[in-house]
Amino acid sequence: MSRMNKELGLLQGVGLLCTSLLGTGVFVIPALAATAAGEISLWAWLLLILLVLPMAFTFAQLGRHYPHAGGAPHLIGRAFGAPMERTSAWLFLAVIPVGLPAALNIASGFWHALFALNDLAILAIQLVTLGIILLLGQRPARTSGSVQIVIALAIVATVALIWFKGDLPHADQPLLPPLAGNWQLLPVALGVMFWCFVGIEAFTHLGEEFKNPQRDFPLALLLGVLLAGLVYWACSVAVLSFHAYGDARTDAASLPLMLDLLLGDGARWLSASIGYLACFASMNVYIQGFARLIWSLADEGKLPRALAVRNANGVPARALLLVVLSCALSTTVIWGLSLSLDQLIRYANGNFIVIYLLSMAAGWLLLRGLWRWLAGLSTLLCAGILLTLGIDAFYAIGLLGVLLVLDRWRQARRMVILRSALPPAP
Repeated sequence: MSRMNKELGLLQGVGLLCTSLLGTGVFVIPALAATAAGEISLWAWLLLILLVLPMAFTFAQLGRHYPHAGGAPHLIGRAFGAPMERTSAWLFLAVIPVGLPAALNIASGFWHALFALNDLAILAIQLVTLGIILLLGQRPARTSGSVQIVIALAIVATVALIWFKGDLPHADQPLLPPLAGNWQLLPVALGVMFWCFVGIEAFTHLGEEFKNPQRDFPLALLLGVLLAGLVYWACSVAVLSFHAYGDARTDAASLPLMLDLLLGDGARWLSASIGYLACFASMNVYIQGFARLIWSLADEGKLPRALAVRNANGVPARALLLVVLSCALSTTVIWGLSLSLDQLIRYANGNFIVIYLLSMAAGWLLLRGLWRWLAGLSTLLCAGILLTLGIDAFYAIGLLGVLLVLDRWRQARRMVILRSALPPAP
């Protein structure tokens, strides 16, 4: 029996996942990938989609058989035991101090393209954004689903408008350029691009809220991944065709540059609005996912019971408030330290890939037949992607090791306290 209200349908699920995957990346990452690998980034997008699909199928089957608000950590716990569930949950929550501020940084950048904002004004925009997400999160899950559908349609329409007005594809821009002699650029591009497909693991936290999770959850996941991959590839073609890449400033403003070129100066408002909404949609799914993970852990007695309280709409309001306040605090600290967006993305990527790796390994143990072998393949793919991060992967691996040691120490200390409380043997 589901512990959450069952309110999500197929279209709302596709909207939630698609906007989560597109979100902060669609108007920035294609330009970063083009700067790193040039035209070869078009091959990298197709390769990444092929790499992600086995993971998506595995998540789909796991979510179909084990729908749970605990999401990926719950699945890892089912396969490897309670210590790994606790550790992976903390590893996932450790994304809050770096991943969400990175998304807020990208979102506020679209407003910076419209107005001459100082650093304090940018921080204010980021905190107001968190406040809006908090208010939306108090509503039933179907409300967020409906909002995300509208934003997804707006993103797809914007990319379609660029293709239409720009008369794409151009004759001088091959859709799949020659790969010979340039294959070594693929790992460089993939290391940047993986940011675009993090979001699947957050989507698993919503499994309990589907009306028909066995049917709609896997369909929503797969359709969302394919639609997002197509939009990313189309956006990358546009970025390369209009040369809207090349340095950090140009990469961050690739969408405004293309729309200004095609529609004139008035397009700045359109690009800022669509870019901001895309980031908002991604952050909304993640924050809702984090809240449901904390609520699930509290509901099972693994965190203070006070965090298991739901409001009149059946959503974990206290857990949501905790996530938003934590994000606001870390955003303010990062603003004060002036950490770069590139640093934040690299740290967050490592955590996500380790979570994916553990989830796929859980699929190898929990699934049967063809799906088990697909999970095994996905595990190897995740390990390969982790290697592409190089030295940046040590942040996530080291954090995982520290969390495991702390969990073991905490459990040993708890046993000592329990034994000391027992009456002496006669």
